[in-house]
Amino acid sequence: MRTRLFLACLLALPLAGGIDALAQGTRAPQPSASATLAPEAQPIRAFYDALLDSMKRARELGVMGRYKRLEPVIDAAFNFPMMTQAMVGPAWASMSAADQTALISRVRRMTIAGYAQNFDGYSGENFVVSPATQQRDGDQIVTTNMTLPGKEDVAFLYRMHSSGGSWKIVDVFLDGYVSQVAFRRSDFASTLRSGGAAALNQKLDALTDKMLATP
Repeated sequence: MRTRLFLACLLALPLAGGIDALAQGTRAPQPSASATLAPEAQPIRAFYDALLDSMKRARELGVMGRYKRLEPVIDAAFNFPMMTQAMVGPAWASMSAADQTALISRVRRMTIAGYAQNFDGYSGENFVVSPATQQRDGDQIVTTNMTLPGKEDVAFLYRMHSSGGSWKIVDVFLDGYVSQVAFRRSDFASTLRSGGAAALNQKLDALTDKMLATP
């Protein structure tokens, strides 16, 4: 499984601000049998259940099979319009509606492909979701951990935003403090400056195509 390489790449830029206090003691407590997850945590639990199933069936499914297995649950769990706007930053306001739509589609495809490629096997991993949440500027922070037998747990914090009556992910903090949105904003910035939305679309297509070409 490429999970550790995937995390190492994203952890290269500790860019997240305003989350430091939440990074202290981010290990998710083991929920009791009677623990009920808050509504904002339930999409994450459904996503994790599908991810574990995909990991356990990795060889059977292949990368495209894993992509198709994860696609509906990731669509249900992630708010790609909000995430893409935040990743693009100030340049978003000057983009045409067509460019915005195209970028949302590509960020979505890249995200699903990333999980399909990197979580490509199962070695006893588990995902623990804390039933308790923390409020942050009107959103909710959900604390989770990926456990790896014989290795240190990896913390994932999810920022959940309520829109249209449902809670969806608008950012993921790896190891409890590294914002995926901030990482992508930094990564996208030079491409947007040099070639605009068209160049970024081309870059994301190439990246995703490469991930999906992996056996």
